Amino acid sequence: MAKALDLEEQEQLDQIKHFWKTWGNLISWLLIAVLGSFAAWNAYQYWDRTQAEKAAALYDEVERATASGDIARVERSLADMKDKFGSTQFALQSALLAAKTLQAQGKTDAAREALLWVTANASDKAYRDIARLRLASLQLDAKAYDDALKQLGMEFTPTMAGLAADLRGDVLQAKGQASEAIGAYQQAWQKMADFPDYRRLVQAKLNALGVDPESTAVAETPK
Repeated sequence: MAKALDLEEQEQLDQIKHFWKTWGNLISWLLIAVLGSFAAWNAYQYWDRTQAEKAAALYDEVERATASGDIARVERSLADMKDKFGSTQFALQSALLAAKTLQAQGKTDAAREALLWVTANASDKAYRDIARLRLASLQLDAKAYDDALKQLGMEFTPTMAGLAADLRGDVLQAKGQASEAIGAYQQAWQKMADFPDYRRLVQAKLNALGVDPESTAVAETPK
């Protein structure tokens, strides 16, 4: 009986050897690939966490620089942020924050460059739209009306579309194109049904141009 078991065990061992000889290399490579991917994922997660921590620390530096009004420090910290962590949301936030301070200090060219950088690099459409609106507002102040209209003519998310239409009305009115401004304000008024306070502001602009958007909306309602 013991001898029979020995033969059976030997047969199983031979089968295992044959299987491993046939498939062993493939299994080994698959294990290496799986374990390597797992190790790489863990390494990426660690790198991502450390990068986020470093980016957050540098964002704090940008905040301190803007709070102090030290323009040289603002520009230096923003340059570091874009160079080292340009793909992070911290970089987008830093550029928007820096642009506000730069504009307030009369550094309009630097502010414009910061906003243009956000519009070109933002993967988040909300940041992109905020930068476009602020850039168009800056261009309006500089009487660069065509440049402002170019920014405002780009695609905006539904949340920001009403603000873009309102600002477009401001630019058109500044250009002396009252009828076109009315059309833009009417678009803004229609898109801002969920923002009554801002809608009243747009309505006041239309009223000043001799238009009542509420009566116009009623007249256009199909019977």
